Formats: sequence, structure tokens, C-alpha cells
Amino acid sequence: MMETLGELIVSLLIVAGSGFTLVGSIGLVKLPGLMTRLHAPTKATTAGVGGVLLASMIHVIVRNGEVSAHELLIALFLFLTAPISAHFLAKAYLHLHGERERNFPPACNGRDWTVFDEPGEESPREDRPQPPPRV
Repeated sequence: MMETLGELIVSLLIVAGSGFTLVGSIGLVKLPGLMTRLHAPTKATTAGVGGVLLASMIHVIVRNGEVSAHELLIALFLFLTAPISAHFLAKAYLHLHGERERNFPPACNGRDWTVFDEPGEESPREDRPQPPPRV
């Protein structure tokens, strides 16, 4: 009974993870710009691969009665590296395409957005509009 329940849970997790990966892959191909395309594969990585890794962990626990650390280490690596690489891709895109003048609202504290701060820049920029004072 326990083995059948485990196999059912593993099957559901694999199907869900595969579905997220498929949707992420379609989004990577179909979405129009880099910023929207960047969103789809990161979701596929976290939800899709996470579901498959969780299914693998449950399978090992049900079959062998022990916990495998391999899947935990793979998940930890993916969950740490995917947001960092997505952040750097977005930051490089914003610098190359100058999107800050068109689409961003004013940042808090009179400073520029963190993406555009110059290294070592500590004081608010005078040429930027200042936000209203907080009450």
C-alpha cells in the first residue's frame, strides 16, 4: 500500500514538473522580448526541475528507505544559481538598452535604481526627481 501511494505521488510530481518545464520552454520560444523570455525559463527551473527532483527523492525514500542528498544538493545549486544568472542577464539588458529613462518610476530616497548606481555612489543624485516626503 505504501509503495503504491509513493509511486502515485512520484508520478504526479513528475507530470507536474514536466508540465512546468514544457510551459517554460514554450514561453522561451514564444514571448517577445528578453525581459519576458527571462521569466519563463526561471519558472521552469524552479517549479519543473524542483518537482522532478522531489519525485526522485520520494522514490529513493520509498524504494530504499533512506534519504538521498544528491537531489538536495542539485536543488540547492539550481535555486541559488538561477536567480543570480537571471539578475545579471536582466541587468546587462537594461544597461545595453537604456530602459531606465522610459519605463521606471522614481526610486526611493532620491537615488537611482540599484541597477544603475555607479560604484561607490553614496549621495542622492540632484538631476533625478525626488520622491515626496513620507508622512
